Amino acid sequence: MSKGVPHKTYSGKFKQNAIETMQKEGLGVAETARRFEVHRKQIQNWERVYLEEGAKGLYIERRGRGSAGKGNKSGRPPKLGKQVEEDLIAEVQRLRAENDYLKNLHALVREKERREKKRK
Repeated sequence: MSKGVPHKTYSGKFKQNAIETMQKEGLGVAETARRFEVHRKQIQNWERVYLEEGAKGLYIERRGRGSAGKGNKSGRPPKLGKQVEEDLIAEVQRLRAENDYLKNLHALVREKERREKKRK
């Protein structure tokens, strides 16, 4: 869109009508877009939302940045339970220790190989 031209917004009822008309009459995306005077990409988006979420999904405002978690309006990831959080922290600590062990083991193997090459 050019500068100074506001984005057109469509009501949920309009979107639902467009998609249900398309389905009932067996119209294609292009024909539906022409009939309702919207871009065909818009019809495709509305159809995707309608199929994934039902008619109620067409009434949700979707402009702006998406949130971190699905269905999460605050943009923050959902809180984990205390036990889940503790288990995850323990797992991270275990994996870090395992990683350190493997790094040391790898260094020892390299050192042993280096010494064997020197002897030859």
